[in-house]
Amino acid sequence: MARIGLFFGTNTGNTRKIAKQIKKRFDDDTMADPLNVNRVTPEDFAAYDFLILGTPTLGEGQLPGLSSEAEAESWEEFLPKLEDISFDGKTIALYGLGDQVGYSNEFVDALSFLYDFFSDRGAKIVGSWPTDGYDFTTSQAVGEDGKFVGLALDLDNQSDLTEERLSTWLKQIAPDFQLPL
Repeated sequence: MARIGLFFGTNTGNTRKIAKQIKKRFDDDTMADPLNVNRVTPEDFAAYDFLILGTPTLGEGQLPGLSSEAEAESWEEFLPKLEDISFDGKTIALYGLGDQVGYSNEFVDALSFLYDFFSDRGAKIVGSWPTDGYDFTTSQAVGEDGKFVGLALDLDNQSDLTEERLSTWLKQIAPDFQLPL
């Protein structure tokens, strides 16, 4: 089994595209194929000590799921299945997609839900990301240190920066994930 699990929630497929870009950089021993959380069990998910998790932010700053008018179940429906699982000893990095122009008041807010959920269950969250270079009004995903709690990507307005941001972020989390970058 691969050492790192790569899971995502999505609505339009963009979060899946980023997961595939991440996977391309690693062999099968290092990283598992990316999986949509609507297709896995809690046991599949909890089997990894290292996890990279992705989510878009929908509507008024929501996780993807049926109540946010996503086309299929996603994080909203999957997280309750994980409520009784401890993530002590697990390392998690988060990435989120948002639109800083069209949704300036809730840019990548969904990252905060994943951050809170997993840190409350003992996970070590790594990969915070600077807010420099973004133009948004507010975000629940900005932590006490003034950084996003994970990598923030805006494919709508800054797609030209995605590759550089993704590469830099993967190098940043490499020591925590014992990655050969």
